[in-house]
Amino acid sequence: MGSELVKPDHLDRKAVVYVRQSTPHQVITNQESLKLQYALSQRARELGWREADIDVIDSDLGQSGAAAAHRKGFKDLVARVTLGEVGLILSMDVTRLARNCSDWYPLLDVCGHRRCLIADRDGVYDPGTPNGRLLLGLKGTISELELHTIRSRMTTGRMAKAERGDLVVQLPAGLVRDPSGVVTKDPNLEVQGRLSLLFETFLKVRTAAQAMRAFVGRGLALPRLDRHGDLRWQPATVSAVTAILKNPAYAGAFVYGRTWQKPSKIPGERPQKSPRRGTDWRIVVREKYPAYINWETFEKIQAMLRDNRAEYQHIKSRGIPRDGAALLHGITYCGECGHKMAVRYKGGSQYVCNHLKIQRGAPECQNLRAAPIDAQVAAAFLEAVAPAEIDALSKARKTHLQSERALRHAEEQQVERLRYQAALAERQFNRADPDNRLVTGELERRWEAALLELRRAEEALAQRTMHKSNESLGVPHDLRAKVIALGNRLPALWDNPATRRDHRKALLRCLIEKVVMRRCARDKAEVRIVWRGGATTELVVTLPVNAVAALPRHKEMVERICALARDGAYDDEIARILTQEGHHSPWEADKVLPITVRRIRLKHRLKVRHRTRWPAVADHLTVTQLAQRLRIPVKWIYVQLKRESILTTREASGRFLFPDNTNALQAIRSLRNHRIAKIDLREDHHEK
Repeated sequence: MGSELVKPDHLDRKAVVYVRQSTPHQVITNQESLKLQYALSQRARELGWREADIDVIDSDLGQSGAAAAHRKGFKDLVARVTLGEVGLILSMDVTRLARNCSDWYPLLDVCGHRRCLIADRDGVYDPGTPNGRLLLGLKGTISELELHTIRSRMTTGRMAKAERGDLVVQLPAGLVRDPSGVVTKDPNLEVQGRLSLLFETFLKVRTAAQAMRAFVGRGLALPRLDRHGDLRWQPATVSAVTAILKNPAYAGAFVYGRTWQKPSKIPGERPQKSPRRGTDWRIVVREKYPAYINWETFEKIQAMLRDNRAEYQHIKSRGIPRDGAALLHGITYCGECGHKMAVRYKGGSQYVCNHLKIQRGAPECQNLRAAPIDAQVAAAFLEAVAPAEIDALSKARKTHLQSERALRHAEEQQVERLRYQAALAERQFNRADPDNRLVTGELERRWEAALLELRRAEEALAQRTMHKSNESLGVPHDLRAKVIALGNRLPALWDNPATRRDHRKALLRCLIEKVVMRRCARDKAEVRIVWRGGATTELVVTLPVNAVAALPRHKEMVERICALARDGAYDDEIARILTQEGHHSPWEADKVLPITVRRIRLKHRLKVRHRTRWPAVADHLTVTQLAQRLRIPVKWIYVQLKRESILTTREASGRFLFPDNTNALQAIRSLRNHRIAKIDLREDHHEK
């Protein structure tokens, strides 16, 4: 059909047979379609072309016809048509050439311009004629619509199976699919134990890097799948550990749609896969696979992994403890708007809620001085830790020893696997023909390598077992006594200048999840500590202010100071009375300073009577009073005190006191008149 369209000028040029299959799977399985496409060469010979003038382009096998960007054969075909080298293009149907009208119509334009015919199983068409272009255009449009229809059907079926959790996807190491399609745990006990150990280790050390170091330090490998799906034991890396921890299949969940196609920024390149956040996964079917951990533990692990990233402003994580005066950096939240608070060190450390200011240009929600809040939270932390130190240590020691035993069991399993591999290599070597040097040499090398790896693993296990053979799970009595002594020293260690600030912050984060704060008065802040586990502690913290007038009870305090000053009380006495009544100075949280009383008193022009350095003591005389009473020089009394001719009571402040009675005064007169050489007034008698 259409053979009358073939002209001599067409026969002078090449006939090109274009062969393509959509996927590599079809190339392997659909062999009949390939045979029919290659048989088009016979069709070209029937139309008049010689065998030498027939070319076959099959470089696009396994490539989709949805686009021409990655089909080198199609590009080569268009280039040859443009140069006028091709007189006929043969294909099974239009879908083999293109399923995209943006690629199909330019080919028709070039073929019409160069008078190149297009043939399929239905006939031969001339794109240069209206009827030929109309028929080929309809075929191209139907081909493009057919592609969308096929994709829609396949996508609908795939999504339906995915929503039931029956879609067959590649399983990670540790999960296998039996011949009936049921997913079970890998029967290899070492694989099961190694994956469980990884999850336990991460929950203990809390970072992927630390978990990796724990496995590398023990020489433990991780089970991974290669590109063929076979199990391989590979050294632990951070990426491998993270991939296992983030895989929801280990929590027993079938998840579909964990990635999305991110458009490429470079034209012509394929889109790249980008991971979705856990909350954006398209389909999640729980309890579909046998689980290594439950779903709650999986969500906890994901939260810990996100929290370890120090993108403070972007994802609002806690970040890592950093150096800085503010102890609660990274765990403070605003009690007014609920946003995370930042730290400002300009003009002293402050906790500032500036989220709305950054996002909308609004004023700051609130800012609070950090020092008094840090002090109250630290005190609450030390109080909470003190009664539980022994129990916490006992639990921690039990957990540590259990982890050590789990690691040792994993090492023993690894040695057992290496021993089996060495025995297998030995059996393979013994079964080989001794005359076949090429085979026996390679088998001998594998046997020696297996024995060397086994010897290293056995030596490492023996060294660790030697030091940890008899360990008890409880806390020894000597260690318990040391912990009790350390518990009494914990406040001193906390206040020790040698203790780094980031270490204090790390200690706080061990128990404190977050701290919510809100200014409830000009000098008060309500602070709520949220402990790990959900318990809370409510605190009211007194904050410093800039002036006395900023205090809520400043009028009452001023009136009280003026009243006491008029009654003749001194500044220190007034400060002590006001402190007992609950007042405080602007920059003090729990007391009134004498300097604050003095400034207020002088501002109101109130003076106090002069007072002596020491208060009077009943029935006793000072040096000055004694000199006035006996009318003797003060210097003479001090000389006698220095020579110890007079022994009397002396206070800690340095003041001398003399008994105010007749016997003491008469003894001092006798010493003055040289009648006696020494007197002792401490026991109220004198000696000659």
